[in-house]
Amino acid sequence: MHPNGSARRRQQQRVRKQVHKSDAYAFFNVLTGPDWLDKVESVLPAHRERQYPPTETLAMFMAQALSANGSCQAAVDDRAVERMSAGLSPGSTHTGAYCRARERLPVQMVSELACYVGQEVCARAPRTWHWRGRPVRLVDGTTLVMADTPANQGAYPQPRHQAPGLGFPICRVLGIVCLGSGALLNAGIGRYHGKGGDEQTLLRSILDTLHPGDVLVGDAYFATYFLLCTLRERDIDAVFEQFGARRHLTDFRCGKRLGERDHLIELSKPAVKPEWMSQADYENAPDTLTVREVRAGGKTLVTTLLDASQTAKSELNSLYKGRWHVELDLRNIKTTLGMERLRCKSPEMVRTEVWVYLLAYNLIRVMMAQAAQLNDCSPRELSFKHTVQIWLAWTHYGQGVDGHDKLGVLFVLISQQRVADRPGRIEPRALKKRPKPYPRLTQPRVLARAHVSKHGHPKKLK
Repeated sequence: MHPNGSARRRQQQRVRKQVHKSDAYAFFNVLTGPDWLDKVESVLPAHRERQYPPTETLAMFMAQALSANGSCQAAVDDRAVERMSAGLSPGSTHTGAYCRARERLPVQMVSELACYVGQEVCARAPRTWHWRGRPVRLVDGTTLVMADTPANQGAYPQPRHQAPGLGFPICRVLGIVCLGSGALLNAGIGRYHGKGGDEQTLLRSILDTLHPGDVLVGDAYFATYFLLCTLRERDIDAVFEQFGARRHLTDFRCGKRLGERDHLIELSKPAVKPEWMSQADYENAPDTLTVREVRAGGKTLVTTLLDASQTAKSELNSLYKGRWHVELDLRNIKTTLGMERLRCKSPEMVRTEVWVYLLAYNLIRVMMAQAAQLNDCSPRELSFKHTVQIWLAWTHYGQGVDGHDKLGVLFVLISQQRVADRPGRIEPRALKKRPKPYPRLTQPRVLARAHVSKHGHPKKLK
């Protein structure tokens, strides 16, 4: 139930009281404390004074990620108006200088800041946001399309089934997300197809993000022998859906029975070494691995949490249901922030653009985490899209981050919209809204233009 009337006033008073306490900025200090400033200074490249210094360029780039327009022209126009309202020279509204400043932003700088914010949010999360006091990390991947340029096509080729000139370059992004706070800890970016572009390879490239004691939750794609062995060696537990090919072979009459459709089995090392694996690593891998298989919630789960007395089947089922949050988080980044179609025209700028979006996402998560802590709720109960809208309106009207009373109001506004609890929700993957009645482009655009010039436009479809 949303607070209203006197209840809303009491809530605002409680939040203001919390904000005035010295430790009330547990999350917001990520952005305002000296550690953040030190981190920004440490990753800044050597630069001379320009019209667009790195910090201002990054701020404008993030504003693009959060805006509905998303164009460079809109970002430059907003800056000119802001400077004029502050009594400064507005400068030129041409985008050339700004675009060159964006190209000078090192991707390592942006990625380190994004990871730093996510990891700091997770480090400040109270134990009540964890699963049985243990941090849970969600892993999943998604794909993004980008501008159709020769450079992008060379680095991130379009799918093989599409004819030349009719598809778009596409890349794969895999992220590790904190279940408790929703913050993104790290991400890997690779090709959609070809060597080194699969989700397993991307996960191995950022596996050091995980720490002993973490619990990693993922779908069936990750339930492989060598990944389970690696996680076990690092003292990281895993809960995955059983791999598709093996799911049909699961026989709960075998192994050590722990309960109904709950047993321990011993997996054997695959006889064939994977291409990505060195011979030494293959030989050092254990010959067998004991895992637990559980049938719960209509799915077969495989986990390294072997003790049924410590972790009941119902708890594993509940934990795996939380995996759906990573799907929603990726949707927030792609759809709410508008990252589904990238604008940059070179592979280097594409990677920078992706990390700018991820940094903007984590900064929104900072505000959600702060609002949740001050309102004694979980960040997962708050609306990401509502927070983005509130923040855009807040900055549009010139509100800053200084002043306890202002921040108290901001966090109250963020916490007012709660996400409905809809367990077991099922929706068809279909659109009710019909597309416009135009045929698909089936030949390169230059040939299509020549055909229209010669024969005119085809009749509209009825």
